[in-house]
Amino acid sequence: MDNAAIEEMFAALGPVTVKRMFGAKGIYFEGRILALEVDGDILLKADVESAADFEAAGSVQWAYDGKGKPVKMPYWSIPEEAFDDPDEMARWVRLAYEAALRARK
Repeated sequence: MDNAAIEEMFAALGPVTVKRMFGAKGIYFEGRILALEVDGDILLKADVESAADFEAAGSVQWAYDGKGKPVKMPYWSIPEEAFDDPDEMARWVRLAYEAALRARK
């Protein structure tokens, strides 16, 4: 996904910064990472407070292969309904930013 499309997705927050990292991209707002772009998919940060919301909406938690065992990361796919509704997308990216804020405490 190109950076302009990523920036549009996160417009409800304000300007985001996109940085290349380990074959993927990190998406930052006000210095905090709140999402990743991996293989063309955007994954939003979640934590103990918000992961259940993502799961209930049908999102999938991202995991990578760590020496034969899946390693779950605190990033989730975007719920399908958010792609067609800017207000829904805004809700999910705000949840990701809130998780990023909590992670820094």
